[in-house]
Amino acid sequence: MSAKKSMKRNALGRGLGALLEDTPSPKEETLAPKATVTSSSINEIPLSEIDTNPLQPRTEFDQEALEELAESIRVQGIIQPITVRKVSEKNYQLISGERRFRASKLAGLTSVPAYVRTANDQQMLEMALIENIQRENLNAIEVALSYQRLLSECELKQEELGDRVGKKRATVNNYLRLLKLPPDIQLALKQNKISMGHARALINIENIDLQLAIYEKIIEQELSVRMVEALVREASKPKQAKEEKKSTETDSGKEIVQLQSKLATHFGTKVHINSNGKKGEIKIPFVSVDDLNRILEILDM
Repeated sequence: MSAKKSMKRNALGRGLGALLEDTPSPKEETLAPKATVTSSSINEIPLSEIDTNPLQPRTEFDQEALEELAESIRVQGIIQPITVRKVSEKNYQLISGERRFRASKLAGLTSVPAYVRTANDQQMLEMALIENIQRENLNAIEVALSYQRLLSECELKQEELGDRVGKKRATVNNYLRLLKLPPDIQLALKQNKISMGHARALINIENIDLQLAIYEKIIEQELSVRMVEALVREASKPKQAKEEKKSTETDSGKEIVQLQSKLATHFGTKVHINSNGKKGEIKIPFVSVDDLNRILEILDM
């Protein structure tokens, strides 16, 4: 009877590990190394053994939000395990879940549940970037930088990148274009002083000084995205009109040169045409009375 009770206590004592069939029992731990973990296993890992991810795409953490998450963890515990990779016997590195990691420290926890993944530096970077893009509330510039790193450091093409993060290529491209904005505007976007809509409107202006001038108006006058789009359209008009005028003048100039050449051949002398696009004059020079009579005969006068 006592043997049965002992077996029952051991079975119950395994708890979550027994259900996941990945965590060894106390007896098994003495026979097998602690390190054998798969990507589907969940382990309770001491916070002191976990280092933050140097490749973390998130650069800013809201302290108030972390305090709120810490309070939730004190009450309910960690609902979603963090993800780490094993570096050595008692050292792990975060792949994703740094907010939960930081909040757990604030909550006074000494260990956290974690998925342990096997990954090299490039795989770790790719996993960290993709998981953060999909799960965390990154600002637009952090997302854009994450996309850029996936393209350059993980050697992904834009089509592959769109598939990995579940976004259309046009959406990915819109984020990447934000990195062409001046640093002041990028910082404002990171700090939520302007929205993605404001930034997308500003990026259509090539002149940096004009971009910054409109950006300052957005801040000072609290302009809506619609108002900024209208300003951008208005700022673009003079340039468009100038280009159209230049194009028209170029076409008109070519026609006049062709006509001058045709008239010179017809009259056998050089012909000048002056025109401002609406009115002008044709000059047919002559060198003598006989030359004038010759021209008049051609004109049938």
